[in-house]
Amino acid sequence: MTEGEGARLVAWAREMRRVHDRLREALRVTREAVAAGAPAEPATRDLLLFCHGFCTALTAHHGGEDRALFPAIAAAHPSLRETLRSLEQDHSMIAYLLGGLRTAVDQRAGPSELDRHLEGVAAVMESHFGYEERQLLTVLETLRLDAEVPTVLGPL
Repeated sequence: MTEGEGARLVAWAREMRRVHDRLREALRVTREAVAAGAPAEPATRDLLLFCHGFCTALTAHHGGEDRALFPAIAAAHPSLRETLRSLEQDHSMIAYLLGGLRTAVDQRAGPSELDRHLEGVAAVMESHFGYEERQLLTVLETLRLDAEVPTVLGPL
């Protein structure tokens, strides 16, 4: 294996951590926008943008994992198939929670209702990210997957 190949192999674990950190930050910024909560039209537009951006990024991240990353891991490490099924179930739960958040934003719900939705997303997302990192980062350090990072882990 060349030095460049080794660097690329390790990059999957590093990229997953990086994407998770960016999604955590996007959630933090979105929650701050909700806490600011002014009902004025510009604040509402900002909140819509934050929520839409966060929801879109998280959905793309999980979609890429389901389509590209998890099948590659399952092929290389069949013993992780049950773990991957559990992570995919988390993706479904998070998608459901994001749907509720989108509906609340579209209906211009108040800050306390929006924060309840974000709290639910935050709890499941953080639990999911922690489990995923504990279970998969070591595997990702040796995974051979020839694909672009945004295809596998979502947009950066």
